[in-house]
Amino acid sequence: MHGTGDTGRGEETNTRRFRAKRDAILAAAAEAINEQSAKGMTFADVARRVGLNTTSVTYYFKRKEDLAAAAFEHTLDSLLSMLDEAMEETTPDARVERYLALNMARLMRVQRGEERQMAGLSDLRAMDEPVRSRLMARWREVFRRTRLLWGPAEARQQTDLNGARAHVLLENTFWLPVWLGRYEPDQYPRAEARLMEVFRHGIARPEAEWRPAPIDLPHDEAVPGREAFLLAATRLINELGYRGASVQRIASELNVTKGSFYHHLDAKDDLVVACYKRSFDTIAAAQRLADERGGSHWDRLAGTIATLLDVQFSELGPLLRTTALTALPLGVRQVMVERSNRIARRFAGTISDGIAEGTIRAVDALIAAQALMAFLNAAFDMRKWAWSMPRERAIALYASTLTFGLFDDRVIGD
Repeated sequence: MHGTGDTGRGEETNTRRFRAKRDAILAAAAEAINEQSAKGMTFADVARRVGLNTTSVTYYFKRKEDLAAAAFEHTLDSLLSMLDEAMEETTPDARVERYLALNMARLMRVQRGEERQMAGLSDLRAMDEPVRSRLMARWREVFRRTRLLWGPAEARQQTDLNGARAHVLLENTFWLPVWLGRYEPDQYPRAEARLMEVFRHGIARPEAEWRPAPIDLPHDEAVPGREAFLLAATRLINELGYRGASVQRIASELNVTKGSFYHHLDAKDDLVVACYKRSFDTIAAAQRLADERGGSHWDRLAGTIATLLDVQFSELGPLLRTTALTALPLGVRQVMVERSNRIARRFAGTISDGIAEGTIRAVDALIAAQALMAFLNAAFDMRKWAWSMPRERAIALYASTLTFGLFDDRVIGD
C-alpha cells in the first residue's frame, strides 16, 4: 500500500512538471508570435527562449501549427474567463469597468514579471484549415460574450450598436500593451481610470451633436497602377496577416504577374512600408485638412473621424492594420511606430485645444488619443457590419462609442 501512494505522488509530480514545461513553451510561443507573427515563429526560437532543445519542444507539440493554435487558444480561453468574471456585475457600466480592470491587472503582472504576455490574435485568419475554423468559432464566441456585457438587445439597432461597442472595447484592451509601457507602473491605476472615463462619457461634451462635415481627401495616382496594388495588398494583409498575404496572392487578386509586383516594389518589406506610408499619409491628410478648414476643435475631430471611418468602411481604401508591424525588421518597425505616435500626438493636440476651447470634454488627451488610434485602426474589421446599413448610419453608430461613450444610446434615436 505504501508503494502505491509513492507511485501516485510521483505521477502527480510528473504531471505538474509536464504542465509547467508546456506552459513555459506556450508563453515563449506567445512572445515569438507577438514579435514575429505565427508564421514567422520557429521551434528553434521558442526552444531557445525556454532553454530547451528543439526536440524537447516537439515532444509537447508535434507541429509548429499545433503550437501556434495552442497559444491562440490560451489567449481566447483567458478572454472568455475574464468576460465570465465581468458578467458577475449587475450593470453594463460595472461589467465594462471590471473587464478593463482585469486586463490592467494582467498587464501589471506581466510588467512585474509574474506572468507572460498573451499571444495577439491578429494571425488567426492566416491559420490553415481546419484549425482556422475552430479558432474563428472561438473568437466569435468571445465577441458574442463581450457584446452581452451590455445585456440582451431588444431591437436590431441596439444589437448593431452593442456590436460596435464590443469591438471597440476589445480592440482597446488589445492596444493597451502598445502604449501602457510609456507609464510608470504606479501610474497604471490612473491610466485605467482615465481610459474608463473615456469609455463611460466619451470625448464630446454632453450637449455636442454628431454633424460631421466630411473632408475631401486627395487621391494620388502619380504612379499608374501603384495605388491599386497598395490597396489590394493592404486589404489582404489586414485579412490574412503579413505572412498569409503572399506576393503571389496579392498579384492574383489584381490578376497580374509576380513580375508586376517587383516592377512596383523591390521586396515584400518594401510593400508593407509603402502600405503603411499610404495609410499614415491618409490619416495625416485628414487631420491637416480639418485644421485648414477651421471651425471648433470638436468639428475638426468629428470631421476627421467620419472621413477616416468612411475610408475604412469603403470597398476600396482601407488603412493598414498596425498588427502587420510585427513582421517588419526592427529598424523599419521603429520608424513606422514613431510615425503612428506623431499622428496620435496630433489627435491629442486637437483634443487638448478643444478642452481649452470648451467644445471637448475634459479628458486625458494622450489616453483619449490612443483610444482613438485603436478605434480607427480596428474599424476595418467591421466592414461587413457596416455594409449591412447605410454608410452614414454605420459611421454614426461606430463613432458614438468614443465620441459619446460606450453607454450612450442617443445615436439610436437620431
